[in-house]
Amino acid sequence: MTARTPLSAIALVGPVQLMVGGIIFLPAIYVFWLSLNQSSFGQAASFVGLANYVKVLSDPYFWRALVNTVIVVAVVVHLELLLGLLMALFFASGVPCRAFLLAIVLAPYAVSEVSAVVMWRYLFEPDVGMMSQMLSFFGLPPIEWAVKPSHGLFMVSLLSIWLHLPFSFIIIYAARLSIPGDLYEAGAIDGASSWTAFRRITLPLLMPALLIAALFRYIFAFRLFSEVWLMTGGGPARTTEVLAVYLYLEAFRYNAFGSAAATGWLLVLASLLLALFYLRRLYREMFGKHV
Repeated sequence: MTARTPLSAIALVGPVQLMVGGIIFLPAIYVFWLSLNQSSFGQAASFVGLANYVKVLSDPYFWRALVNTVIVVAVVVHLELLLGLLMALFFASGVPCRAFLLAIVLAPYAVSEVSAVVMWRYLFEPDVGMMSQMLSFFGLPPIEWAVKPSHGLFMVSLLSIWLHLPFSFIIIYAARLSIPGDLYEAGAIDGASSWTAFRRITLPLLMPALLIAALFRYIFAFRLFSEVWLMTGGGPARTTEVLAVYLYLEAFRYNAFGSAAATGWLLVLASLLLALFYLRRLYREMFGKHV
């Protein structure tokens, strides 16, 4: 027999649920309604059904933005997880001056995205940037992020990793500190090498934290906007656009609110499908059940 939820608990939770519904679900429903209509500044919305979705899915700029998004997200998330894992293992090994080094590692997360982009644009300015001069000193060509699309996406990926690596690191590091030392002592008694202990003890116990970090970073990276918009503006010739920039241009440059809303819902669906995969994997890792 299931216990009933007390009315007092419902009364306490109710306002929060109403606030979440008002802030998240009602705007989402409105955006979905807008995606089924043709609308612009000074124009009444007219119902067009799925025409906006057909228009977006038949736009070559959308597919280019989707490819750019997938490339950037794949590079950023996987490199972040790898670097975060290596840094977590490094700090957990008993490195000296841990507090000072932790402050250095977490410092980028305190920098605003606008400030970070301005700083990186100056550092990697092809003619006078300090990093460009350093590359020239070693005989390497500068990163022409404002001219070459591949260089622009590379710069955006580096900047995003630098900005958000502390997020992945702190999740993995906290999970690593929660692993009991007795497990490693038992493994050493059984003759396990460092690699065997990592493969049999550390990695399986860190897998839920890795999946959580990957889930959040995939969702956040799919919404990547500030780094691209402030670094390249989607140029040259819209070759470095990502989906969030495409949505912004549709809404506020071309005033096609219906197409922009349809793009937003396509982003939501992509994020939900991705989240479903990781949540199923996380459930299996934590509870050992198949769903």
